[in-house]
Amino acid sequence: MDLSILAIGRLKAGPETELCKRYLERAGKTGRAHGLQGFAVRELPEGRAQRPADRKAQEAETLRAAIGSGFQTVCLHEGGDLIDSDGLAQFIQRGAEQALPGQTYIIGGPDGLDPELIDRCDRRLSFGRLTWPHQLVRVMLAEQLYRATTILSGHPYHRA
Repeated sequence: MDLSILAIGRLKAGPETELCKRYLERAGKTGRAHGLQGFAVRELPEGRAQRPADRKAQEAETLRAAIGSGFQTVCLHEGGDLIDSDGLAQFIQRGAEQALPGQTYIIGGPDGLDPELIDRCDRRLSFGRLTWPHQLVRVMLAEQLYRATTILSGHPYHRA
């Protein structure tokens, strides 16, 4: 099963980009034994409209067009489900067991995600009720995907 991240906006070269890349590379190595692959970020442009609602609608169109056919969609949203790392690992494992082609994790830009897109996602996840910069959310998600692969592998990285 392919695991991918769709994100609005581009990260500049720097520590966030390097850390995200490192976690996704690690996830690719440990996930292989469980039929998990991909582990890549696809960056999409921010909308150009003046109003935030219009920008989010433009970005939602771009995001919908980038989602793979048959992929389960997971929006990162402050109002989403609060799960632990074991729960995320189980969610990924269930997707693989159902022979899904993939899961796409969607991160909005500075304005967030369009409400219609959020409603259409198969699942909504939250990293807490705090507002996080979208750059850090990428790193946190990449780390959690890596952590999920280590949980599935029985690797000692996860010591909860």
